[in-house]
Amino acid sequence: MTWPRLRGSEWVLIGFFGYIVAIAPFFRDRPHLRYQPAIALGTVFAFLSVLAYSQHASGARAFGIIRDWIPIPLTLLAFREMELFLTSSYARAYEMAWIRWDDLLLRTWHLRAGIESAGAIFPFYLELCYLLVYGVGAYCVAVLYIRGRRGEVNRFWIIYLVGTLTAYALFPYFPSQPPRIAFPGIGVPDVTTWVRQLNLSILRHATIHSGVFPSAHVSSAFSCAWGMFLVLPERRRFGWGLLIYALSVSVATVYGRYHYAADVVAGFGVSLIAAAVCLIMAPRTIVRPSSFR
Repeated sequence: MTWPRLRGSEWVLIGFFGYIVAIAPFFRDRPHLRYQPAIALGTVFAFLSVLAYSQHASGARAFGIIRDWIPIPLTLLAFREMELFLTSSYARAYEMAWIRWDDLLLRTWHLRAGIESAGAIFPFYLELCYLLVYGVGAYCVAVLYIRGRRGEVNRFWIIYLVGTLTAYALFPYFPSQPPRIAFPGIGVPDVTTWVRQLNLSILRHATIHSGVFPSAHVSSAFSCAWGMFLVLPERRRFGWGLLIYALSVSVATVYGRYHYAADVVAGFGVSLIAAAVCLIMAPRTIVRPSSFR
């Protein structure tokens, strides 16, 4: 019996975990990095293979639905795996260069003052945009379900995962701390809303500390926009809405001191690479609707 084929998005995930295994030997100075990447790769490959086989053998629609949504927890696993590359110390060479651009943007060019000119309205909006990044991928898949385009879920995930995981893949090379930690007295917002307090709480308890360059918040938000333009070309308002949202996230990361402006530019660049790669791959990675049971 022929083993069922994995989806393109599943191969993107496996490729990422395999890449981490390949680069791990070159980062012997990272104190927490041992054999964990190999275990993660084996587990993810086995899990996705079992899911594919179970769907193929049983014909149960439930397995197909699980495969539609499984990239969400596996992306979280990939994010957490980046903490293995936590360095024992930060030279702050990158941060010292990046903070100059932030100071120019926030203070000299009055970005912070402009955002806060109407009180808490814009700070609240930007912090909310930053918070919602964690669920924007799920939102896009839900839209495809609601619009009866479930067959496009795989193509959307390819775009999202390439944009998001490529940003993760660069973290080990740029060990760095976010501006709110490295430079707590520079550019701090004067307006504090409950959403900002929630964001800070999430970052204190659930984020990683290995690096902030490039911004995966930005790359994933823009990748969602590119993905929806591709899979819902007849409903471009979803793509345009997400593009506006991604621009808002970009501003929010700098204003809230979650990222440097350099991180945002790099994150946007990563998303463009993902969009270009997926445009080339799209004709070969479409999964026929009949395979989604």
